[in-house]
Amino acid sequence: MAEAALPPGRPLTHARVLKIALPIVLSNATVPILGAVDTGVVGQMGAAAPIGAVGIGAVIISGIYWIFGFLRMGTTGLAAQALGREDRAEVSALLTRALMIAFAAGAALIVLQGAVFAAAFTVAPASAEVETLARDYLAIRIWSAPAAIAIYGLTGWLIAQERTAAVLVLQLWMNGANIALDLWFVLGLGWGVPGVATATFIAEWSGLALGLWLCRDAFATPAWRDRLRVFDPERLRHMAAVNTDILIRSVLLQSIVISFLFWGAGFGDVPLAANQVLLQFLNITAFALDGFAFAAEALVGQAMGARAALRLRRAAILPSIHGGVVSLGLALGFWIFGPRVIDLMTTAPEVREAARAYLPWMVATPIFGLIPWMLDGIFIGATRSRDMRNMMLVAAAIYFAAAIPLTHLFGNHGLWAAMLVSYVARGATLGARYPALERAAA
Repeated sequence: MAEAALPPGRPLTHARVLKIALPIVLSNATVPILGAVDTGVVGQMGAAAPIGAVGIGAVIISGIYWIFGFLRMGTTGLAAQALGREDRAEVSALLTRALMIAFAAGAALIVLQGAVFAAAFTVAPASAEVETLARDYLAIRIWSAPAAIAIYGLTGWLIAQERTAAVLVLQLWMNGANIALDLWFVLGLGWGVPGVATATFIAEWSGLALGLWLCRDAFATPAWRDRLRVFDPERLRHMAAVNTDILIRSVLLQSIVISFLFWGAGFGDVPLAANQVLLQFLNITAFALDGFAFAAEALVGQAMGARAALRLRRAAILPSIHGGVVSLGLALGFWIFGPRVIDLMTTAPEVREAARAYLPWMVATPIFGLIPWMLDGIFIGATRSRDMRNMMLVAAAIYFAAAIPLTHLFGNHGLWAAMLVSYVARGATLGARYPALERAAA
């Protein structure tokens, strides 16, 4: 029997928050393992080009798929609100719309792959050998685009119903299958770079099949194929508006990250390498806090759909309390164990010294990042995507306005300070809009 969605009117407890959040944290923890295995198996080929090809190919295809990450966030908010209204027919229809968008986007990428890859290698040029191998890799990976993008929608739909254990199962299956096939195709059969791509291709399509099975209760009601409901113009316009705003917000956020990398490169090889090491701490922070932000998405969305202002407030506060505890733990862990982790990640003495000098900024990051991370989840659940878009525009402008003088005066320290300024700006601007959420729910 399919896992039943939890009644949206259930009491909001700490246990309920943890039941949503912990599977996401565990799911996120598996992501770096797959990248390490991909690199490790091609590393056994005894040449540098295959490693570079898999690396650059994975970055390109992940960047392309990242564009469609709005489908996960938009689906979570809309489905959670429909669940809060106890509109089960709309919950099913939303899954159909998400899958339609994913399949259409994936088909478009397959058709346009030549132009897309040409543009990508213009932005990220590589040696002739690496580019040739990377194109072989991409030529296989692109054929699973419909599945990879559809999994965003399936994941968002499951999170909306607090079924994050199913998300964990899906992630474990995909990564486990990918790793096993990596070892077989590359080390066993000697397929090289195409073997890595084929392993991921199979893992993504099998992941889609598993995801559809996990969501099979949506197909138990005829609403999923009700054309009048699925293609309702008003609902389609609302979904398009939400997803477009989230996409713009995500592009603005990415512009901050990319500019940080580019600015860091301008300070020399050692600061650049130190930043790359410390960004792994930032990834750990994101992986840990995502679980509680996702819990806020589901619970706030349900409360908004039910038009229950007090429940919405509790849905915003409880996950944030847990996120705050985790943030303090991360900051303390980075402070105590950070130097040892740095030593494990690099053996270069000058990079170790630089990374230690900048480590206090990473100790501060979980503290300053908590509020914007949690507010992102709260606003996604409420589908206040226009506020997210507009406030991110303001925050990005503040970041760039701060980064220019700070980097000029303090170099790489100024760059890290500007990153923290961006967190404060995101938190302050979204926080100023929060009271409107409660008014809307009331």
